[in-house]
Amino acid sequence: MQPQTCDIKSSTSPLNWLAFLIPSLIGLTLFVTPVSFNGEITIPVALLAKQLKVLLGDSITGIISAVVIFTALVSAAATLFKPKKIAGSEFLRDLFSPSKGWLAVRVCGAIFVALTYFGLGPEILRSGATGGLVLNDLLPTLFAVFIFAGLLLPLLMNFGLLELLGAMATKVMRPLFNLPGRSAIDCMASWLGDGSVGILMTSKQYETKFYTQREAAVIGTTFSAVSITFSLVVIAEVGLEHLFLPFYATVCLAGVVAAFIVPKLPPLSRKKDLFFDGSQRTAEHDLIPAGKSSFSWGLEKALQRAAEVKNPSQVFVDGIKNAVDMVFGVLPVIMAIGTVALVIAEHTPIFNWLGMPFLPLLELLQIPEAQQASTTMVVGFADMFVPAILASSIESEMTRFVIAALSLTQLIYLSEVGALLLGSKIPVTLGELFVIFILRTLVTLPVIAGVAHLIF
Repeated sequence: MQPQTCDIKSSTSPLNWLAFLIPSLIGLTLFVTPVSFNGEITIPVALLAKQLKVLLGDSITGIISAVVIFTALVSAAATLFKPKKIAGSEFLRDLFSPSKGWLAVRVCGAIFVALTYFGLGPEILRSGATGGLVLNDLLPTLFAVFIFAGLLLPLLMNFGLLELLGAMATKVMRPLFNLPGRSAIDCMASWLGDGSVGILMTSKQYETKFYTQREAAVIGTTFSAVSITFSLVVIAEVGLEHLFLPFYATVCLAGVVAAFIVPKLPPLSRKKDLFFDGSQRTAEHDLIPAGKSSFSWGLEKALQRAAEVKNPSQVFVDGIKNAVDMVFGVLPVIMAIGTVALVIAEHTPIFNWLGMPFLPLLELLQIPEAQQASTTMVVGFADMFVPAILASSIESEMTRFVIAALSLTQLIYLSEVGALLLGSKIPVTLGELFVIFILRTLVTLPVIAGVAHLIF
């Protein structure tokens, strides 16, 4: 493959160097640079989101409720009456004209929001453990993250930074995980900040033809890692803060093992290497031309990418569209799916029944109090924090360690990550997410148990 010849000299002009360097450095600082704030490690985007939550205070739940209800009403009107203003705009049409199934999900989300916000209807739907948890605790965080991540994401994606870093990381990510090098940036943003940021990045790169269906599905379900901050919260809940370093090392080790194995199994292995528009990825996409280093080739592609930005104001408009798309398109889905999942977890024995087959495995791995531990195995599919809450009453430190670590490596939970994936353009279904969740459990549990036996 020969280098692209679109005026290499002009793309390396001082103006293009500035167009590449300034936005990219700002984006790198905002999304993947760790900062310490109030004793916690985070990234500036997550910090900005927290400050927005503080600024809006209690009014944020009212704003979110209005957004979710508005989205459902406009989507229903667009489906029934097909107004020209929406039908004639590609952006508005994609935003407010979902399929009938997703319209039903949005309507359910609006009903749950209204019941919870106004304190109406069955307590089972609006209690602090179900709809109240999603509306008052989860959605405000996501709302703030979506706004800043959506607005600022073009700094990472539109000015060449991912082209440079992607070329440099390809020699690691492609042979190890069969993924583009730029996927390492998604993982870093999740690890240091928030998994929702990584999923947002993955979805947007899939829509803009940087990832194929398989790559987007693998990255979204495998590399949108749990942040260090949330890991600290989980280990504190089970009373093992003094073991945080071996705990997090165990989570990372189990996560890497899962990243090797799970994408090679169905359903992820059956995903096609086709882009969003149906075109196919070829080997040439990642090929570095002879005589060029990964750095020089990446820099060349980065400068060419920066040269394509002719109108900076359009980049700002794209950022606004990103934020609006996530806030209006995803929040109703999370409210609907998250509430239903938590109602099932809190008020039915379904997850306990689903956990029973894990009892023989736990006994085989010699995990103390295996019976109690088995009830936590699948409940994490509803919400990642629930297993840690249940584990806090278990006497064995080893068992609490295993449950806490497993809850983080299972990764997919419907109250946030799962609903985010389902609400995005990433090609995964609810059934596939559950299968991936079980596979991650089966793969990572023996790894975590093995390390636990060495520690305790």
